[in-house]
Formats: sequence, C-alpha cells, structure tokens
Amino acid sequence: MGDGIGRYRGTGSKLAHWLGRRPKQADTDAPGREELLLAIAASGLPLAPAAHPVGYRCSCERIGCPTPARHPLSFAWQTQSTTDPAQVERWAQGQPQANFITATGMVHDVLDVPLEAGRAALRRLLDNGVEVGPVAESGDGRMLFFTATRGTPEDEDEWWPCELDCHPETMDEHPGLRWHCRGSYVLVPPARLPGELGVDWVRGPEHPLPDPLTLLESLTDACARHADQLGEHERNQVAWPLSR
Repeated sequence: MGDGIGRYRGTGSKLAHWLGRRPKQADTDAPGREELLLAIAASGLPLAPAAHPVGYRCSCERIGCPTPARHPLSFAWQTQSTTDPAQVERWAQGQPQANFITATGMVHDVLDVPLEAGRAALRRLLDNGVEVGPVAESGDGRMLFFTATRGTPEDEDEWWPCELDCHPETMDEHPGLRWHCRGSYVLVPPARLPGELGVDWVRGPEHPLPDPLTLLESLTDACARHADQLGEHERNQVAWPLSR
C-alpha cells in the first residue's frame, strides 16, 4: 500500500508514466493522451466522447448548460460507450479537444464524494490496508472512487437507478455521496473543466476494482463529518446535477 495520497506514483509502465505527470489543463494535444485513453479502455472502463470547455463556456453552445464540459456529446452515450481500441483511437484522433466519460453500471460503479471527505477516507483506507481501486480528483471539489459494479440482477425490478442516490431523503444516510451506477457516467482523466480546472488520477486505472461495500463505510463516515462542518443548504445539495 505504498501509493499513499497525492498524485499517483507509477510503476514504470507507459501508463504509469503518464499518470505520474499532472498534465497542463490546456494541453489536450500532449503526446500520450491517446495512449492513456487506450489504456483506460483496456482496463475495462467503457468510454465515449464528451464536451470540453471553451473559455468558461461549454463546447455544446447550449445557453445555460447545467454541466459545462461534463456531459457526453451524444444522447446515445450508453450504447455508444465502448472499450474497443480502434473506436477509442478514432475518437481521440478525430476530436482532439474532447473530454471522455465512462458509463457506469456496466462493469464498474463510481462513489462520488466531496474532495475533503474523499481525501480523509482515502488516507484511512490505505492506513487500514484496504485495497482501494482507481481514484480521481476533480477540480470542482469532488473525489471519484472507481469500484466494481453491483452486478446485473436476474430480476429487472431489482435495478437501483442512479437517481435514487440523489433525492433529499437519501442525504441523511449518505450526506454528500452519490453512487454512480446504472444510467450515470463520470469524466475520466485527463479532462478539462471551465476555469482551467481538470480531472486527474490519484490512483490509476491499472488498480483492480474493489467491491464498493469495502469502501462505503469509510466514505460515508468521512462524508458525515464533512457535512457537519457545512451549512444546511450545502448539506442538502445533490452531489451531481440530475439534468443532462
């Protein structure tokens, strides 16, 4: 468990080399972006192209875009998402400014928490020898813990859509936490956000995906402590906008 916290320190591979370098937020044409996306796809995370920032606006040019530079380019992103290296390569070369999202609930989920809570939980998990998978930090104040998915239930009625994690009645149990599963997505590094912010790896995607339940207690406890320091309005805010 020598990874510690902070920017990911790699193992010498090409992927680890790029993960160890925090890319400049505007340097989308830097050598290795394509290789990093291909390595992410090779790790099993299905990808699809997403919008990117144009100054403080979104490339989709929608007036008042609720999630600037954070949403897929296509409404068919769930069926479009793929790990096929040829398709990822075509997207990366044909859309050099695009961010990329990964669709959750297919092979992996993501536990999305406030950055301060996430850092505290990650430190606790590593100190306790818990196997933590890939982790990313977002410049807008979130930390993303990538885990194995809950799986595909035999009974379709057993599905728990991601929106159930976002309503006010869930905030007391898991304050500030959203569980991205079926029907959701997150940005994958390297990604750019408006205001010269970005999304970067803390631990790279070559780490095996853990069972989400091995992380949930520590994340929930950290979120609860974090929520105690916030005002009522901040506590009741959802972790991620519901509108797409």
